[in-house]
Amino acid sequence: MQRNDITASSPSGGWQRASLRETLWCLVALALWFTVTVLFIGFRPEHVVLALLIAGMYFAFPASRRLTVAILPFIVFGISYDWMNLLPNYEVNPVDVAGLYNTEKLLFGINVAEGVRLTPNEFWAHHTGAAMDFMAGIFYLCWVPLPIIYGLWLYFSGRRGPYLHFAMAFLLVNLIGFGLYYVHPAAPPWYVAMHGMEAVPGTSGEVAGLGAFDRMTGLGIFNALYARNANVFAAMPSLHSAYTFVAFIYACRSRSPIAWRVLLGVVTLGIWFTAVYTSHHYILDVLGGIGCSIVAVLLFEGVLMRIGGFRRFMERYVAYIK
Repeated sequence: MQRNDITASSPSGGWQRASLRETLWCLVALALWFTVTVLFIGFRPEHVVLALLIAGMYFAFPASRRLTVAILPFIVFGISYDWMNLLPNYEVNPVDVAGLYNTEKLLFGINVAEGVRLTPNEFWAHHTGAAMDFMAGIFYLCWVPLPIIYGLWLYFSGRRGPYLHFAMAFLLVNLIGFGLYYVHPAAPPWYVAMHGMEAVPGTSGEVAGLGAFDRMTGLGIFNALYARNANVFAAMPSLHSAYTFVAFIYACRSRSPIAWRVLLGVVTLGIWFTAVYTSHHYILDVLGGIGCSIVAVLLFEGVLMRIGGFRRFMERYVAYIK
């Protein structure tokens, strides 16, 4: 893809308004997304806000258009998550409730008395503390924002190649994880504690142990987030455990400043602990998220980037956002 194929040039060679081709691609993509979402999921005001924001950034300035194209992997991630409402995973395969719970207890259970064995989630439910509750909330608030902030840092610091590799791997992690949600729907630990071993379709989301952070701060952040959770039976793999881990991998690969590597490493470990501590995930789920991240990076860097057509696509993509 040559520059004159995708942009209109000024006499000085700079990028100006979007070309006809770019304009059509943007408008058709937005119309398709908006139509499918409204018809099959339901209209929400934020859909209009998001559409206007994307269009506004795309058509406003050359720099904002390049940024919009650069963050497409994150936009597709958000749309893919929302579109899982089109077909709930519990309608595709049976939900694993007891199997995952019993396996967790067998492999990682903690004996607290003779004949009494608890999962790590159940153990921590009886050993909470204010400091851990607070830090758990802080760590979990970082699960998506921090990787995105790191990606934007890569982008605005001029590391467009490493940025795009990270963004595409991040998207691939999600696509793999979303696929596994349909292959193996699974209930989280809090579901067992509240509802037992029978999967009930339509069960609403729950803040579980993160409610302590809401009560402590009075912010109600997690109540607002989990009240709209459309994926109650999407515990395995834990994508919460994957996102900052992928960012950490690419921070190491791109030799980002030590501050980024330390921050991402610490937050990743904190999220792994928090996932179990707050009963949102089993250790098995966390391991699944870690494995999903490693597979995605290996698949992207070791397989896709060795395919000539895909590698050339990435080269053109990087050239465009530069």
